[in-house]
Amino acid sequence: MSSAVARSDLLTTRQMAQFVARGFLRFDELVPEALNTALMAAIAADEVAGHPPGTPLADCYEDCAPIRNLLQLPAVRGIIQSLVGAEPTFDHHAIHHCPPRQERAQDTHADSIIDMRRGAFDIQIMYYPHAVTRDMGGTRYIPGSHFRRINEMAIARYQNILGQQHVVCPAGTLLVMHHGIWHGGGCNRSNESRYMLKIRLNPTQRQTLLWNTDDLIDASAGPSAIFAADAYRHTDRVQTIFERPEKWFPLDESRLETVNRIRLWRHLVGDASFDSHYWLTRVENIPGCDQSGRERSGCDQSGRERSG
Repeated sequence: MSSAVARSDLLTTRQMAQFVARGFLRFDELVPEALNTALMAAIAADEVAGHPPGTPLADCYEDCAPIRNLLQLPAVRGIIQSLVGAEPTFDHHAIHHCPPRQERAQDTHADSIIDMRRGAFDIQIMYYPHAVTRDMGGTRYIPGSHFRRINEMAIARYQNILGQQHVVCPAGTLLVMHHGIWHGGGCNRSNESRYMLKIRLNPTQRQTLLWNTDDLIDASAGPSAIFAADAYRHTDRVQTIFERPEKWFPLDESRLETVNRIRLWRHLVGDASFDSHYWLTRVENIPGCDQSGRERSGCDQSGRERSG
């Protein structure tokens, strides 16, 4: 990535909040048709080669102009920098090809192994170089599933979950996902092949305030008290975005997902005191300890004063 990313090409605070809450962002027709055509030609000619894991992204795809040019698009560079920084590393890529009349769907799964990191995350760019119709069975994914840590295919038996989405999109669409989101390819019942290029990237810097923060103060107003009359009136504020449930959330678990979102947001904004309508603060009230549970001077972890 040679030149600096323009601030206007970075994600906004509200887009980042949507990513934290739902685990993905979608950008329809972001890639010009000329690049879509060039990539399809490179796939047909078997010219799309990978790189060793850990290779700086800036050193990748020197011999594959379509992908190189894709990654140099200002909007794509802004998305990448906002989520994983200016100098991410290449993890892996895959060209997913589903032939015509493929009646079996890919099992629902999450990529790689159980990931125990707190705060840090990888992204997966899913690029659709041609239009995907409903009959073509595009990527199936479960919004908001990225905090449910599982081991790869442990969820393979789950094929239909309330609120799941299937990619139906025009050519040049990008879907950018948190690495933990549950997903799988659908059945291709059409007479055409379906292609998707996936690139996974790893961060090399702390993922704090990497986006365009011009709207951060306005979007972060609050928190109001729990169940306050105006707590949910401002639908575009971060707190309200975090408390919007997915269809598959059991009602009694939706607040747990709110807490998961708050925890990740604290990492992203570098503010350990951020809260949404007091949900997390109320369970951190350990007298004598700070918000991470560490002892303050003179107290043990239960908050009791040590005897002299």
